[in-house]
Order: sequence, then structure tokens, then C-alpha cells
Amino acid sequence: QVQMVESGGGLVQAGGSLRLSCASSGRTLYNVGWFRQAPGKEREFVAVITWSGGSTDYADSVKGRFTISRDKVKNTVDLQMNSLRPEDTAVYYCAATFELERLTNPSGYRYWGLGTQVTVSS
Repeated sequence: QVQMVESGGGLVQAGGSLRLSCASSGRTLYNVGWFRQAPGKEREFVAVITWSGGSTDYADSVKGRFTISRDKVKNTVDLQMNSLRPEDTAVYYCAATFELERLTNPSGYRYWGLGTQVTVSS
């Protein structure tokens, strides 16, 4: 069993930064993805990092602005978000999977956190 808990959301002005953190318990050899869901929209992929930390991938909309990283000692995965835009406003979720397939698809993940709200004002 894996439990995921997000933190670090909040309200920020456009152009600002936030750092989200995902803490997990249980087994540790899993890949972690960040997803987001805005009101009235489907949940979408943001970033993913493999359990080794050696591979990362990002949605085109966040490339160059967001950075995903993991601390295997603390068992956390962070998402550093810079140059935030109003369209980044959403509930952000972290999720875990032991598989290496469908890493950019929400259906590929078994364990989910409850989410943290990020609001970017213009």
C-alpha cells in the first residue's frame, strides 16, 4: 500500500513561484507523477519522475518552467513551479505507479493524493 500527501499549494501572482511537495509512505520503488485538474476540465499530466530519479518528462505547457525532483532519503517528490501563469490554476495531485507504461496518463496510476490547490492571479 502507498499513501500520497501533497502540500505547498496556495495563491500567487502571475510570474511568481511555488514549490509543491509530495510525501509518501509504504513501498518506495515507484514512479511519481504530478497531474492537475482545473474546474470543468479533465485531469492532465504535468510531470513524472522514475523511482531512480534518472528519467523525467514534462507536459509541453510547463517545460522550462516546472522542475520535478525526488529525495529518496526523505521519500518526497517536489514540483518547483516558476513563471506561473493564470492558466496554471488547478488542483494539483501526485500519484504513484510501479509500472513504466502510461506514465503520462492518469489511468496509469494506482495511488493518488487528495490534491492541493494552486491559484495564480493575473
